[in-house]
Amino acid sequence: MTGSPRMPTAAAALERELLAQIPLARAMALRVVAHAGESLTLAAPLAPNINDKGCAFGGSLASLMTLAGWGVLRLAVAGRDLDCDIYVQDSTIRYLAPVWGELRCQARPATGESCAAFLDTLAARGKARLRVECTVPLPDGGEAATLSARFVALRTDAAAA
Repeated sequence: MTGSPRMPTAAAALERELLAQIPLARAMALRVVAHAGESLTLAAPLAPNINDKGCAFGGSLASLMTLAGWGVLRLAVAGRDLDCDIYVQDSTIRYLAPVWGELRCQARPATGESCAAFLDTLAARGKARLRVECTVPLPDGGEAATLSARFVALRTDAAAA
C-alpha cells in the first residue's frame, strides 16, 4: 500500500521509493505513517517482522529505525531539490522492551541538530552529516527501542563538483 490519499506528496513519494528500491522494506510491509516538519514516522505490521518468541524481531526494529532516519534526510534533500547519496555512518541501538504489536518508529534530528543547517552545509560543501534520533514507542508511552545515528549525504549533481 502506498500512502493514503491525504498523505503529503513527499511522504508518499518516499514510501514508493523505499518499497521500490529496498527489498527489505517490501518484505517488512513498511508504511510511511506521518511526516511533519523534520519528523518522520514509519510503521510495519508485526506478522512479517515476528521472532521466535512472538514479538518483534530486533533486526526489523533496527531496520525500521535506520530507514526512518534515512528518510528524514531523504525528505529534507528532496525539499531542496539536491541530488545526493545518503549513507548511515554509525549508529547505536538500545533494545529496552519487547514489541508485541505493530512496529512504529519516529525519527527526527537529534537535539541541537537541524535539517536546515544540514542542507546549508550540503549545498555549500557538497557533503554534510546529521545526527538523528529514532524511538519505537510502547503503548504506555515508554520506549521499546532507540537508535542514535549519524547519516552522511554526498552530492552527486554537477553543482557539487
